[in-house]
Amino acid sequence: MAVLNVSLCCKLPNPNPNPKPSLFSSFPSYRTPKIKIQGTENILPSIGESAAKASFLALLSASIFFPVDPALAFKGGGPYGSEVTRGQDLTGKDFSGKTLIKQDFKTSILRQANFKGAKLLGASFFDADLTGADLSDTDLRGADFSLANVTKVNLSNANLEGATATGNTSFKGSTIKGADFTDVPLREDQREYLCKVADGVNPTTGNETRETLLCK
Repeated sequence: MAVLNVSLCCKLPNPNPNPKPSLFSSFPSYRTPKIKIQGTENILPSIGESAAKASFLALLSASIFFPVDPALAFKGGGPYGSEVTRGQDLTGKDFSGKTLIKQDFKTSILRQANFKGAKLLGASFFDADLTGADLSDTDLRGADFSLANVTKVNLSNANLEGATATGNTSFKGSTIKGADFTDVPLREDQREYLCKVADGVNPTTGNETRETLLCK
Protein backbone atom coordinates (compact mmCIF):
# COMPACT_ATOMS: atom_id res chain seq x y z
CA MET A 1 0.00 0.00 0.00
CA ALA A 2 2.92 2.34 0.73
CA VAL A 3 4.27 1.89 -2.76
CA LEU A 4 0.88 2.63 -4.31
CA ASN A 5 0.50 5.86 -2.36
CA VAL A 6 3.92 7.09 -3.43
CA SER A 7 3.20 6.49 -7.10
CA LEU A 8 -0.06 8.34 -6.86
CA CYS A 9 1.50 11.29 -5.07
CA CYS A 10 4.28 11.62 -7.58
CA LYS A 11 2.05 11.51 -10.68
CA LEU A 12 2.68 14.53 -12.91
CA PRO A 13 -0.30 16.78 -13.73
CA ASN A 14 -1.83 16.59 -17.19
CA PRO A 15 -0.89 19.78 -19.16
CA ASN A 16 -4.12 19.58 -21.10
CA PRO A 17 -6.81 18.55 -18.64
CA ASN A 18 -9.65 18.83 -21.15
CA PRO A 19 -8.36 17.53 -24.51
CA LYS A 20 -10.65 17.94 -27.49
CA PRO A 21 -11.47 14.70 -29.19
CA SER A 22 -10.14 14.45 -32.76
CA LEU A 23 -12.49 13.78 -35.67
CA PHE A 24 -10.42 10.82 -36.74
CA SER A 25 -9.40 9.66 -33.25
CA SER A 26 -12.04 6.96 -33.23
CA PHE A 27 -10.85 5.45 -36.53
CA PRO A 28 -7.90 3.14 -36.69
CA SER A 29 -4.93 4.41 -38.65
CA TYR A 30 -3.95 2.51 -41.74
CA ARG A 31 -1.98 2.98 -44.98
CA THR A 32 -3.57 2.74 -48.41
CA PRO A 33 -2.06 -0.27 -50.13
CA LYS A 34 -0.33 0.37 -53.46
CA ILE A 35 -1.79 -1.83 -56.17
CA LYS A 36 0.31 -2.47 -59.24
CA ILE A 37 -0.90 -4.51 -62.19
CA GLN A 38 1.94 -6.26 -63.85
CA GLY A 39 2.48 -5.31 -67.52
CA THR A 40 0.25 -2.19 -67.59
CA GLU A 41 3.14 0.02 -68.64
CA ASN A 42 3.28 -1.83 -71.97
CA ILE A 43 -0.46 -2.01 -72.69
CA LEU A 44 -0.69 1.07 -75.01
CA PRO A 45 2.42 0.23 -77.08
CA SER A 46 1.17 -3.34 -77.38
CA ILE A 47 -2.21 -2.16 -78.67
CA GLY A 48 -0.52 0.10 -81.27
CA GLU A 49 1.76 -2.70 -82.44
CA SER A 50 -1.17 -5.10 -82.69
CA ALA A 51 -3.17 -2.62 -84.79
CA ALA A 52 -0.21 -2.04 -87.12
CA LYS A 53 0.31 -5.78 -87.57
CA ALA A 54 -3.38 -6.29 -88.26
CA SER A 55 -3.36 -3.56 -90.93
CA PHE A 56 -0.27 -5.01 -92.58
CA LEU A 57 -1.79 -8.50 -92.66
CA ALA A 58 -5.01 -7.12 -94.15
CA LEU A 59 -3.11 -5.35 -96.96
CA LEU A 60 -1.00 -8.44 -97.57
CA SER A 61 -4.09 -10.64 -97.81
CA ALA A 62 -5.77 -8.20 -100.20
CA SER A 63 -2.73 -8.14 -102.48
CA ILE A 64 -2.63 -11.94 -102.52
CA PHE A 65 -6.30 -12.62 -103.12
CA PHE A 66 -7.08 -9.49 -105.16
CA PRO A 67 -3.96 -8.79 -107.28
CA VAL A 68 -3.87 -5.37 -108.99
CA ASP A 69 -3.07 -5.14 -112.66
CA PRO A 70 0.22 -3.15 -112.86
CA ALA A 71 -1.11 -1.34 -115.91
CA LEU A 72 -3.87 0.25 -113.87
CA ALA A 73 -1.37 1.97 -111.59
CA PHE A 74 0.01 4.01 -114.50
CA LYS A 75 -2.96 4.00 -116.83
CA GLY A 76 -3.16 7.17 -118.87
CA GLY A 77 -6.29 9.26 -118.79
CA GLY A 78 -8.76 9.01 -121.63
CA PRO A 79 -10.35 6.00 -123.31
CA TYR A 80 -7.25 4.25 -124.65
CA GLY A 81 -8.10 0.90 -123.08
CA SER A 82 -5.94 -0.27 -120.19
CA GLU A 83 -2.62 0.17 -121.98
CA VAL A 84 0.10 2.07 -120.18
CA THR A 85 1.00 5.34 -121.93
CA ARG A 86 2.84 7.18 -119.16
CA GLY A 87 6.58 6.80 -118.67
CA GLN A 88 6.81 4.15 -121.39
CA ASP A 89 8.88 3.50 -124.49
CA LEU A 90 6.28 3.86 -127.25
CA THR A 91 8.72 4.38 -130.11
CA GLY A 92 6.99 3.97 -133.48
CA LYS A 93 3.59 3.28 -131.88
CA ASP A 94 0.58 3.86 -134.14
CA PHE A 95 -2.06 6.12 -132.57
CA SER A 96 -3.34 7.52 -135.87
CA GLY A 97 -7.01 8.52 -135.94
CA LYS A 98 -7.60 7.58 -132.31
CA THR A 99 -9.55 9.60 -129.76
CA LEU A 100 -7.07 10.24 -126.96
CA ILE A 101 -8.66 13.10 -125.08
CA LYS A 102 -6.70 13.95 -121.90
CA GLN A 103 -4.44 10.96 -122.47
CA ASP A 104 -1.38 10.87 -120.22
CA PHE A 105 1.94 10.50 -122.11
CA LYS A 106 4.10 12.16 -119.44
CA THR A 107 7.82 11.33 -119.71
CA SER A 108 7.17 8.72 -122.43
CA ILE A 109 9.47 8.05 -125.38
CA LEU A 110 7.34 8.67 -128.49
CA ARG A 111 9.99 8.84 -131.19
CA GLN A 112 8.54 8.34 -134.68
CA ALA A 113 5.11 7.65 -133.14
CA ASN A 114 2.17 8.15 -135.52
CA PHE A 115 -0.60 10.42 -134.20
CA LYS A 116 -1.88 11.59 -137.59
CA GLY A 117 -5.49 12.79 -137.33
CA ALA A 118 -5.78 11.87 -133.63
CA LYS A 119 -7.95 13.82 -131.18
CA LEU A 120 -5.55 14.83 -128.39
CA LEU A 121 -7.45 17.58 -126.60
CA GLY A 122 -5.89 18.18 -123.18
CA ALA A 123 -3.37 15.36 -123.63
CA SER A 124 -0.18 15.60 -121.61
CA PHE A 125 3.22 15.23 -123.28
CA PHE A 126 5.04 16.70 -120.29
CA ASP A 127 8.78 15.93 -120.54
CA ALA A 128 8.09 13.44 -123.35
CA ASP A 129 10.37 12.74 -126.30
CA LEU A 130 8.42 13.24 -129.54
CA THR A 131 11.41 13.41 -131.87
CA GLY A 132 10.32 12.64 -135.41
CA ALA A 133 6.68 11.94 -134.45
CA ASP A 134 3.80 12.61 -136.85
CA LEU A 135 1.27 14.99 -135.29
CA SER A 136 -0.21 16.24 -138.55
CA ASP A 137 -3.93 17.02 -138.71
CA THR A 138 -4.25 16.49 -134.96
CA ASP A 139 -6.49 18.32 -132.50
CA LEU A 140 -4.05 19.39 -129.78
CA ARG A 141 -6.10 22.11 -128.14
CA GLY A 142 -5.06 22.51 -124.51
CA ALA A 143 -2.34 19.87 -124.77
CA ASP A 144 0.71 20.14 -122.49
CA PHE A 145 4.14 20.16 -124.16
CA SER A 146 6.03 21.55 -121.16
CA LEU A 147 9.70 20.40 -121.21
CA ALA A 148 8.90 18.15 -124.18
CA ASN A 149 11.26 17.44 -127.05
CA VAL A 150 9.24 18.32 -130.14
CA THR A 151 12.13 18.41 -132.61
CA LYS A 152 11.67 17.26 -136.21
CA VAL A 153 7.95 16.71 -135.56
CA ASN A 154 5.34 16.97 -138.32
CA LEU A 155 2.77 19.50 -137.03
CA SER A 156 1.22 20.26 -140.42
CA ASN A 157 -2.37 21.50 -140.05
CA ALA A 158 -2.35 20.70 -136.32
CA ASN A 159 -4.56 22.79 -134.07
CA LEU A 160 -2.61 23.75 -130.92
CA GLU A 161 -4.91 26.48 -129.62
CA GLY A 162 -4.28 27.06 -125.91
CA ALA A 163 -1.58 24.41 -125.68
CA THR A 164 1.23 24.79 -123.12
CA ALA A 165 4.85 24.90 -124.25
CA THR A 166 6.81 26.28 -121.31
CA GLY A 167 10.29 25.42 -120.07
CA ASN A 168 12.82 23.97 -122.49
CA THR A 169 10.27 22.84 -125.06
CA SER A 170 11.96 22.74 -128.46
CA PHE A 171 10.32 22.74 -131.91
CA LYS A 172 13.61 22.80 -133.79
CA GLY A 173 13.42 21.19 -137.22
CA SER A 174 9.63 20.67 -137.03
CA THR A 175 7.22 21.18 -139.93
CA ILE A 176 4.49 23.64 -138.94
CA LYS A 177 2.80 24.50 -142.23
CA GLY A 178 -0.86 25.27 -141.51
CA ALA A 179 -0.46 24.79 -137.74
CA ASP A 180 -2.45 27.03 -135.40
CA PHE A 181 -0.47 28.34 -132.38
CA THR A 182 -3.15 30.68 -131.05
CA ASP A 183 -2.58 31.49 -127.35
CA VAL A 184 0.40 29.14 -127.06
CA PRO A 185 2.98 30.67 -124.68
CA LEU A 186 6.36 30.32 -126.41
CA ARG A 187 9.82 31.42 -125.42
CA GLU A 188 10.94 34.33 -127.57
CA ASP A 189 13.76 32.33 -129.15
CA GLN A 190 11.33 29.58 -130.12
CA ARG A 191 8.85 32.09 -131.52
CA GLU A 192 11.55 33.70 -133.63
CA TYR A 193 12.69 30.33 -134.93
CA LEU A 194 9.15 29.18 -135.81
CA CYS A 195 8.39 32.47 -137.56
CA LYS A 196 11.26 31.78 -139.95
CA VAL A 197 9.58 28.59 -141.19
CA ALA A 198 5.90 29.46 -140.60
CA ASP A 199 3.57 29.16 -143.59
CA GLY A 200 0.06 28.16 -144.54
CA VAL A 201 -3.45 28.38 -143.14
CA ASN A 202 -5.03 25.97 -140.71
CA PRO A 203 -7.91 24.16 -142.51
CA THR A 204 -9.98 23.88 -139.34
CA THR A 205 -9.70 27.37 -137.84
CA GLY A 206 -8.89 29.32 -140.99
CA ASN A 207 -6.07 31.12 -139.15
CA GLU A 208 -2.74 31.83 -140.79
CA THR A 209 0.15 30.17 -138.99
CA ARG A 210 2.26 33.35 -138.97
CA GLU A 211 -0.55 35.36 -137.41
CA THR A 212 -1.11 32.82 -134.64
CA LEU A 213 2.62 33.02 -133.85
CA LEU A 214 2.44 36.83 -133.73
CA CYS A 215 5.25 37.01 -136.22
CA LYS A 216 6.45 40.52 -137.06
